[in-house]
Amino acid sequence: MTEFLKALRTLLAQLAEHEASEAHWGHLLRALVGDFPADASTLMVMDGDALRPVALMGLNDEVRGRRFALQDHPRLAAIASHPGVCRFPHDSPLPDPFDGLIDEDLSDVHDCLGVALRDEERLTGLLTLDALEPGRLDGLDDAQLLSIARLLGTCLRLAERLRTTRTRLNEALTQEPSSEVGWRWSSRAMRQLDNAIELVAPTDMSVLLHGETGVGKELAVRALHRRSGRHQGPLVQVNCAALPESLIESELFGHRRGAFSGATEDRRGHFAMADGGTLMLDEIGELPLSLQPKLLRVLQEGEIQPLGCETSRQVDVRIVAVTNRDLEAEVEAGRFRADLYHRLSAFPLHVPPLRDRPEDIPLLVGHFLEINRVRLGLNNLRLQAEAETALLAWHWPGNVRELEHTLARAALRALGDREAPATADRRQAVALIMPDHLDLPDDRGVAVSMRHHEVSAESATSPGPSLSMKEATEAFQRHHIQASLRDHDGNWAASARALGMDPGNLHRLARRLGLKAS
Repeated sequence: MTEFLKALRTLLAQLAEHEASEAHWGHLLRALVGDFPADASTLMVMDGDALRPVALMGLNDEVRGRRFALQDHPRLAAIASHPGVCRFPHDSPLPDPFDGLIDEDLSDVHDCLGVALRDEERLTGLLTLDALEPGRLDGLDDAQLLSIARLLGTCLRLAERLRTTRTRLNEALTQEPSSEVGWRWSSRAMRQLDNAIELVAPTDMSVLLHGETGVGKELAVRALHRRSGRHQGPLVQVNCAALPESLIESELFGHRRGAFSGATEDRRGHFAMADGGTLMLDEIGELPLSLQPKLLRVLQEGEIQPLGCETSRQVDVRIVAVTNRDLEAEVEAGRFRADLYHRLSAFPLHVPPLRDRPEDIPLLVGHFLEINRVRLGLNNLRLQAEAETALLAWHWPGNVRELEHTLARAALRALGDREAPATADRRQAVALIMPDHLDLPDDRGVAVSMRHHEVSAESATSPGPSLSMKEATEAFQRHHIQASLRDHDGNWAASARALGMDPGNLHRLARRLGLKAS
């Protein structure tokens, strides 16, 4: 109880300042149900029309990236509608959302219960407990579970009301709309980017967004627009590289009928279409030098002159320029105007590559696995531990887009290995993605991962070329865990937090790797 009170006090103090993190919710969940004989437990909150996990025990971190819509999960829907503790018989025909996600052999859950968390009659979340053995949870006291549910419900209600109060206060002070809740990134780099977007979005400053191909720059642009005072206006996107050079001026600024051969009717142009909103100029580095002075004039004067028109018109447009090029190098090479570059980069933002933020991979993996589970009609889709290790070890030259496509292909291959061609019922299937399904190169990932985790040459054993991918990645995991334990004086809980893992998952991984986990 002392541990629970400390966790609750920490959580409430965090909520008083800003949104609580998964670590705070996880500490509270462990303090409440950590001694229960369950193999897995979740605390989920309503996020729109779906449940979002905020705390996990006994489940992989990728589950945090999933969303559980009640209409897709009848067992969760049954818990949500039950007035008390909802217990399921071990032979319940309702599929469990965590079947195949708890242990290595895809075992089904055989003992399951849950409690709905409510604010009066409104559902705010769920607490679930699962065990692989029938009857394991029979001894739990329903009255105690309901008391826990009331405490968690109070925390969720307080979290929502504090968030609503802060939102209204911010709107009253800034007269700007609040931002929508987006990803809760694990990496410091993405949290810094999110904070920078939050800072610049309410202004009208031009933003230069740069990053490698596939990192998610378009999502950052959407976040900028959504959090701005222009969110009710249009967001117009134009790819400068996809436009023929002879038509770029017309596409951007518009034209009158008869302005040139083929101009059979008036055209507004992208700037006019974006009036009152945001214009995303994708691949701005591809804009021809001949057109750059005209774009600069629009940015300076706030007016456009369509082709064939004798008069100019004012436009109110916020520019977000996007590029995967080094525009400073382009300026030095004479391929991009320096004055236009400085005008566009009033507030530069960098979207980091995936190899620099491996902490976010489990979150993204969970998101993409859930998308493919629904697409393929599976009961569940999960990664084998070695497959997750391979994902974390690869350096992702194609970034998030490469990860998305890799998992889509792997899910299909896993399904093909899982089911008999004509007899399998996908609705009851749990497909396991193994390293071979990923089809990743096996010669560079571990070394890159070690470099980005800053494991010193003295503390890490360099995998030899004769090692298989599995052996090399396990060697890296073993040394990385040992290094973390040394840094935290053998404290497994502190090491789990530093590694961004659930303590139960760390203990299981350590046992599998042959490390003594107390």
